[in-house]
Amino acid sequence: MKKILFFALWLCMAVAQAQTARKFTIDLTDDGKAQMVCFLPEKSSGRAIVGVPGGGYSMLSNTHEGYQASEWLNQRGIAYFVVNYRLPHGDRTIPMGDVQKGIRIVRDSATVWGIHPRDVGIMGFSAGGHLASVISTHSEFDVRPDFSILFYPVISMDERVTHKYSCQNFLGREGQKDKNLVRQFSTQNAVRRHLTPPALIITANDDRLVPFVTNGLEYYKAMRNAGNQCTMHVYPSGDHGFGFGPWFKHHNQLLTDIGAWLDNLPSPAPDVIRVACIGNSITDGHGIDLATQHGYPALLQQRLGEKYWVKNFGVSARTMLNKGDHPYMNELAWRDAVAFRPDIAIIKLGTNDSKPGNWQHGAEFKQDLVQMITTLCPELVTLPKNKKKRAKALAEVKTKIFLCTPIPAFKPTWNISDSVIVNGIIPVQQEVAGEYGLQVIDLHTLFAGDGDKMLSDGIHPNGQGARRMADIIAEALNKD
Repeated sequence: MKKILFFALWLCMAVAQAQTARKFTIDLTDDGKAQMVCFLPEKSSGRAIVGVPGGGYSMLSNTHEGYQASEWLNQRGIAYFVVNYRLPHGDRTIPMGDVQKGIRIVRDSATVWGIHPRDVGIMGFSAGGHLASVISTHSEFDVRPDFSILFYPVISMDERVTHKYSCQNFLGREGQKDKNLVRQFSTQNAVRRHLTPPALIITANDDRLVPFVTNGLEYYKAMRNAGNQCTMHVYPSGDHGFGFGPWFKHHNQLLTDIGAWLDNLPSPAPDVIRVACIGNSITDGHGIDLATQHGYPALLQQRLGEKYWVKNFGVSARTMLNKGDHPYMNELAWRDAVAFRPDIAIIKLGTNDSKPGNWQHGAEFKQDLVQMITTLCPELVTLPKNKKKRAKALAEVKTKIFLCTPIPAFKPTWNISDSVIVNGIIPVQQEVAGEYGLQVIDLHTLFAGDGDKMLSDGIHPNGQGARRMADIIAEALNKD
């Protein structure tokens, strides 16, 4: 009798909790074969999570690996959306497209549903964890999640070290024979520095179906090696497939761990000022461990405070010159920077352009720089010639651009030429800044006496140099 009363009481409490959320379903395909079940909290925190159930790409385990998380998330003010995607049957684009469409709908409906469009994460389980990691590493900026939670994820597409049926169903038998395809969708190989969103990996030590050593751990290592934020919890037991099931021995600890991680995850305000840091290895943070936290853009974020949202779009070895050995504007980071729609863009390129093999195309530096700034701020193309009208137009542009001169090359490492920087690159930057009303941050002059704040190569700032850069740029932005 006591058991019956306890169960009845538990059921009433569960129903009451469930009533705190609005629930409805959206068809993702015209035939309704792919759907998204939506759970909206009564009081939104602005955060949303898109859930991706597992099932080996042969079925969907959308109860404990889907709907069961809704109450807990809604109670925390997090909107939750479970994507019941179509199975691939060897065509990986089918489930990928369904999940990407779900994310796009969430972001497009953000205002109506009380969601911040840049606080939309993804949570996947097992094969759904693989799909979530694919979306996190292979998607363009507009449909890439802002964070990911991966439960005992399939990561590798090498069936020798993972769940072979997930591999076969996702890639198809012919795709499994393609070594390049297997490598591409083994997502530890697709992690990108600064661009792959922060991740939380959850698994059990005794998982025999998807060994974490060859799967979740490989993703963690790739994220850590890239300097990206990643946390991993390995529970002593639980095998595979525990999800949000209350039967999981470590269920309460699981909820505590996820909650703590989410609580410490930054969430930009809706009216935040977006700052894009565009550049080469100096922006990227070459030689600085955990550059995502300790590179100059991260330190700039600390200096500017929560009213700003600073993102690092730096890529090592890149040039402004489109005929250089590694053009920046060919990179995903560049597409991301444009899609970010920054209010402020800080461009720090030119160091690698000074190499003899690159500077032979120096006559095109100006046109390539103009291409970059007018892509970021199209209004610059049609600036009026009249001084008063021009000044008014410049005050109203959507993206303010700051050009940083290269830091002095204290050593001629990699054939980088300080003479070319001084006599070739900086004059062009100043010329373009004058023509388009841009501000120049003269790092070359301000760093002239800071050789002690550089790595031994004489090209890259060390941790102290990164702090110096952040201070200089923050001061320039605050003066504006």
